[in-house]
Amino acid sequence: MADRRDIPLALYVHIPWCERKCPYCDFNSHERYDPADQLDYVGALIHDLKLQLEGFNPPPLHSIFIGGGTPSLFSGEAIATLMEGIDKRWPIGSSTEVTLEANPSSAEAARFAAYRASGINRLSLGVQSFDDCHLQSLGRVHSAAQAQAALTQADRHFSRFNIDLMHGLPNQTPEQAVTDLRQALASGSGHISWYQLTVEPNTAFWSRPPRLPDDDLLADIQDAGAHELSQAGLNQYEVSAWALRNQEAQHNLNYWRFGDYLGIGAGAHGKLSRPDGSIERTQRTRAPADYLSAIKKRQPPRRNTIPATELPVEFMLNALRLREGVPLQLFESRTGLSTESVAGIIDDLQSHGLLSVQGGMLRTTPTGFNFLNDVLARFMSPGHRASAIPLLEQ
Repeated sequence: MADRRDIPLALYVHIPWCERKCPYCDFNSHERYDPADQLDYVGALIHDLKLQLEGFNPPPLHSIFIGGGTPSLFSGEAIATLMEGIDKRWPIGSSTEVTLEANPSSAEAARFAAYRASGINRLSLGVQSFDDCHLQSLGRVHSAAQAQAALTQADRHFSRFNIDLMHGLPNQTPEQAVTDLRQALASGSGHISWYQLTVEPNTAFWSRPPRLPDDDLLADIQDAGAHELSQAGLNQYEVSAWALRNQEAQHNLNYWRFGDYLGIGAGAHGKLSRPDGSIERTQRTRAPADYLSAIKKRQPPRRNTIPATELPVEFMLNALRLREGVPLQLFESRTGLSTESVAGIIDDLQSHGLLSVQGGMLRTTPTGFNFLNDVLARFMSPGHRASAIPLLEQ
């Protein structure tokens, strides 16, 4: 069995409330947020971490991502209490990346200095667009002017921050998409998550679909945006992530490299490699009230061992999102399986010009990257539907 003791372990923290649920959002988020509840919830998060660390000697904390929902609804005091509670139970190193998701409303931007003082060292701003008409169609609660002001505050307090932008919006043209990117690039951010709006089940857009650009126009938008980002010196290191050198999101890279992570908070997922060689996924109950009740009763998260037959696609679903790919040896060290178990599939995909194995690195070719879903389907066992991975920066 491969030695898996060096697998990084990160922490995901879920804060489930939003001021208003966006019509495209299928994340575990809830309206009716009451600020009076935040310290009780933070206390539950800290107790959740303590429960999951009992009898477990964790490696150094790789990274933290505080996602949602809208974590920036919480006060600087509440986030500071959370950070202190984590650090006491699992020390936060000086080089540990700690990201907090934030919306760019004026009230939330006013808290950025307090977040930085609490130990947050990377911000992820849900801008989505700099066009007021598009923001309205997406159900966002901030304006373009507020987004610009929030970016000024982010640049003042953080040396690293991400901007989330959507493209393929209702009635959007390639020129409008490029204008959004240019405004984001002018902000000083070294990382942009640029992803296409998709209509997901269990969302308001699923019930009342907006009219989105057709496939040809979507391709034009993608090409124009990719050119703009490349010209600005950003590298597409992952399907929807572009970054300057050394600005890549370390927490998300841990996902794509099939690293481990604990998940605390309502609906939070986790992934853990066990000493016996098995890999399990964990999940907390989704409703905030039920989560608080479960923590009071000291209930552990639900656990599900990933069958060995499903590990190849689980690994590839993450690793092949990276443009540079991963060392082929990582498949063995992270799954416990021999590369021989997937050698036939890899050879066949190489023969069709979709995968490449050179210098020990496994990656898609440019064609394979464009047809990634088809590549991933080859690694699926019969009847398998790959588990959803909780994405922090879509």
